[in-house]
Amino acid sequence: MSGADGTRGGVRTVVHRLSWGVADQAVSSLSNFALGLFVVRAFGASGLGAFTLAFVTYTVLLNASRGLATDPLLVRFSAATAGPLRRASAASAATALAVGVPAGAVCVAAGLLLPSGVGPVFVALGFGLPGLLLQDSWRFGFFAGGRPGAALVNDLVWTLLMVAGLATLHLTGSGSVTRCLAVFGATASLAAVVGAVQSGTPPRPSAVPGWLREHHALSVRYLVENVSISGASQLRSFVLGAVVDLAALGYVRSAEMLMGPFVVILMGVCQVAVPEASRVLHRAPSRLSRFCFLLGAVQAAGAVVWGTALVLLLPHGAGRLLLGGAWDPTSALLVPVALAVAAGCFSTGATAGLRAMGAAPLSLRAQLIASATYLVGGTGGAILAGAPGTCWGVTAANTAGALVWWYHLRTALREHPSPAIGALR
Repeated sequence: MSGADGTRGGVRTVVHRLSWGVADQAVSSLSNFALGLFVVRAFGASGLGAFTLAFVTYTVLLNASRGLATDPLLVRFSAATAGPLRRASAASAATALAVGVPAGAVCVAAGLLLPSGVGPVFVALGFGLPGLLLQDSWRFGFFAGGRPGAALVNDLVWTLLMVAGLATLHLTGSGSVTRCLAVFGATASLAAVVGAVQSGTPPRPSAVPGWLREHHALSVRYLVENVSISGASQLRSFVLGAVVDLAALGYVRSAEMLMGPFVVILMGVCQVAVPEASRVLHRAPSRLSRFCFLLGAVQAAGAVVWGTALVLLLPHGAGRLLLGGAWDPTSALLVPVALAVAAGCFSTGATAGLRAMGAAPLSLRAQLIASATYLVGGTGGAILAGAPGTCWGVTAANTAGALVWWYHLRTALREHPSPAIGALR
């Protein structure tokens, strides 16, 4: 095979794996979009605001689980053989459960103390958290093992179960925001059981201490890194809800939901970006920077195209059909939300490169700076100008954050040009 043929074959292989990641994320995001759409149409912007407070809390805990469990799995076992990978996946899944069970208990306790408008939602989230985090860990285990089709099947199972549950609530007239969250968690738990069957091995709780010790250098940094950005998003949501009201938070969430079909692509690529960047690093380290830039640029272009389509097409009836009475306030937020997503795309490329190199200290520093910028922009904008202010503040913050991430990736490439050294950091 000639060098050109080998290169084309390698590109096709990468595109194939990326396509599986996009397809899987499409199913996952479709389920989240359907859930959010069901809530906003059935219970209005205020109901979606209460749902959002619980959902961003789930996101914080999901990212904590990923930092401790699945991020080290992706970085260190994407090229592993079947035996070590299976043991690592079982340990990673058990670590996710070790996060989900106590975190769920805390959510239940907090829900019992919170006001009636949001308290029951947190109780429902707490009961579902162990299954939610376990299901996510199986997905990433499949991606690390080069089995994206298995992740897709698992998310299809979850989505079908959840849609059936929401349809039952609608048909029986027994729906509420709390019951929607309960369906979300219960169906994820069922999908987690299916994931264990697909994996061929159950979680191994006895392996959790060893997993945390072995991957301490990466996991602690990734834990702080992951929680910093999702925690900043959570604080932004709570500040907006407190300073304005839950409806304003619902409008922001509605605008973000409308970007969902594009975010499908963004998140789908992100799921497999670290393993692909790791492979580029080991095959041709000089190409890593170009790979990461193209990854971010293509996604950013897609965000601009999708955002433009929303601004031009949805005012002609489709927006009101989707969101009902929430459409008019939401439409004013589409431009800054789309630009914020586009700016954030450039950060994802640099993030993949730093994680593939195992450059956890630089990655952590970049994330902390970017998260602080996001927190200042998002909360400052909310205080000064409500929902529009927080959206434009996040746009500015994401733009600055992308520059921070790329500065740190370039620093890592200058300091550690050897893939062997980068992988051991």
